[in-house]
Amino acid sequence: MKKFGFLMFLVVIMIAFPKMADASSYSAKIYLDGQQINLSSGVKVENNNGTVMVPIRVISENLGFDVYWNKATKTVTVQDGSQTVTMVIGSQQADINGQRVQMTKAPVLRGGTTLVPIRFVSEQMGLQVRWDNAQKAVYLTSSYDGNNPGEQPGVATSTVDGISFSENRLMVAVTGNTKPNVSKLSSPDRIVIDMVNTNFSDTFSSNASFDDVTKSGQMAVTGYPDVKAVRYSLYNSNPTTVRIVIDLNYAKNYTVSGLENGSGVFIVDLNTGSNPTPGTGGKKLVVIDAGHGDHDPGAIGVTKKREKDFNLAMALKVEKLLAKEQNIEVVLTRSNDTFLELKDRAKIANDLKADVFISIHANSGPSTASGTETYYYNESDKALANALHKEIVKAMGLKDRGVRYGNFHVIRETKMPGALLEVGFLSNKTDESKLFDPATQDRVAEAIVRGIKNYLKVD
Repeated sequence: MKKFGFLMFLVVIMIAFPKMADASSYSAKIYLDGQQINLSSGVKVENNNGTVMVPIRVISENLGFDVYWNKATKTVTVQDGSQTVTMVIGSQQADINGQRVQMTKAPVLRGGTTLVPIRFVSEQMGLQVRWDNAQKAVYLTSSYDGNNPGEQPGVATSTVDGISFSENRLMVAVTGNTKPNVSKLSSPDRIVIDMVNTNFSDTFSSNASFDDVTKSGQMAVTGYPDVKAVRYSLYNSNPTTVRIVIDLNYAKNYTVSGLENGSGVFIVDLNTGSNPTPGTGGKKLVVIDAGHGDHDPGAIGVTKKREKDFNLAMALKVEKLLAKEQNIEVVLTRSNDTFLELKDRAKIANDLKADVFISIHANSGPSTASGTETYYYNESDKALANALHKEIVKAMGLKDRGVRYGNFHVIRETKMPGALLEVGFLSNKTDESKLFDPATQDRVAEAIVRGIKNYLKVD
């Protein structure tokens, strides 16, 4: 029992505890293989902006797990004989059996007690967990071989990595061999997508609005009359099932595509009568990436304006213009104030086999720095960067800082021609004023579209 104790305890806290105020305490019934676990009273957990943190000391005292603390390096190591988890206070980088991974929140010290993010640690094991809402109890099963969780019924073998809504299409990025079950329901009208043996990935909460405690979230959708919102949650724990719901304003048909030939993206398309897969039917597919988002504001301007807001405003304006083009289809990596990891932005474009990838940004530097820059990574990308830069410089009317080589992840890892735009400097008062001027934004959006069309040689 000892080998399963630590992670079971973490899974329990994550699923059983409702959202709490900081440093509050809570208790719940916990059953392991049918037997209730008696935890010492007064167990305190902390809700750090939606991430539940649990005292590592409790794990050692109540479950007999091996926990080692190095005061000099502020490192905590947890071992169970086959798994070693090493975390450092204040660092979001952890070590799992010698492999470097990212946590959503760093461990912290509170009054001499080490607190760790329970969702991150718990999802390393893939245990069977069932939540009984009526009894307010968690039931854990550890009778299978933990080294092969993918072979066990009810254990997640796939993950949802990201979600976005653009051009009246829901795009879901996944890892693993999942088969979405999509159905249309009424009263109220909605489309329901269920993915069995699937969980949310460790990075999902950094890609979308997500509550680590309830394992649920919602995406606001604006500008599309068919859709009210998109909701998602861990709908069931046995078998592990992710449910995504598209709330409709009225009944609507749909088509589903993707996941063919190992693709990591599937699409629920509400544009009935059109080809459901972007970039097919002879049209060119353009992916527009609004940099930063959500908890990552990007650069902060002279008057405290945020780069993420400029990037999104520009992406939406470009999308609106490209949607009018008969020979071009457009997909946004994000259409609202959400965050995606750099690798997920590139993954969307690569999985869709886009023709062009463009990442929109605003610059920062000394207060005297001003002007427009455009970056490319491969020599084969330079023609696209030149075509865009020429038009944007004219539209902005700022100093031409040139087309430059840049080793940026999103244009380095994309497999199609890509460019990263630094339209102006938020750290410069004049540039910032222009960047957030609606009329200037309209001109720049038109310039980006002209650059795209010139490069693709489409009317």
